[in-house]
Amino acid sequence: MQLTGKALRTLIFLGEDDTWNHKPLHHEIVKRAREAGLAGATVLHGCEGFGTTSRIHTDEILSLTEDLPIVVIIVDAEDKVRAFLPALDELIANGTVLLDEVEILRYEGAPRA
Repeated sequence: MQLTGKALRTLIFLGEDDTWNHKPLHHEIVKRAREAGLAGATVLHGCEGFGTTSRIHTDEILSLTEDLPIVVIIVDAEDKVRAFLPALDELIANGTVLLDEVEILRYEGAPRA
């Protein structure tokens, strides 16, 4: 069965050194997204990037750089995502949040051959 529809995608850009109560911030965001009943959240760990400081963070072995990029992706109905945004206001001191409209094509329960 294929489920389709419009949704809002949230991309939350953080650094791996960002914390909330001495734990990784992305853990708290995912926990709160689940508690809010959002459809799902995915955390991606970047291998290289830079932000407002223009300092390049990389995982290359000869570089001692830390604080690699983290992206949290949440996709759900626009009203549910917008209702969740105040939680991010409380959690994020430094970071960027992008919102964009997407169309979902979701396959569920298809028998495998």
